[in-house]
Amino acid sequence: MSGDEFARRFDVVADTRRRWSRDEKLAIVKEASGPCVNVSAVARRHGIKPALLYRWRKESGGTTGPSVSLVPVVLEEPAPKPVPVSTSASGMIEITLANGRTIKVPADLDAATLKRLLATIDT
Repeated sequence: MSGDEFARRFDVVADTRRRWSRDEKLAIVKEASGPCVNVSAVARRHGIKPALLYRWRKESGGTTGPSVSLVPVVLEEPAPKPVPVSTSASGMIEITLANGRTIKVPADLDAATLKRLLATIDT
């Protein structure tokens, strides 16, 4: 420029980086570690990012999430419905099925054969 001898000078007015004491960090981490606490909401309330809060939690030796425990589950077969059975004088057993059908089988029929027979009728 034509002889301008204007020099620009900048002064730093404020430090934009905040400093948190160890006690402040621990208090915020403790607040965010409660059950059913929204970590993002706690971070917003204190003007920090959730990632910073997670880093503080990790540095303080706390967990990064809720504790998880596994519980064994055992599923049992439902008890079969009772089947109405009646015996006649002729030595036959009358069985009424859940679908309304009735079958008559000899009273001395073995269980394996009866099971096979019932499997074919139900289908």
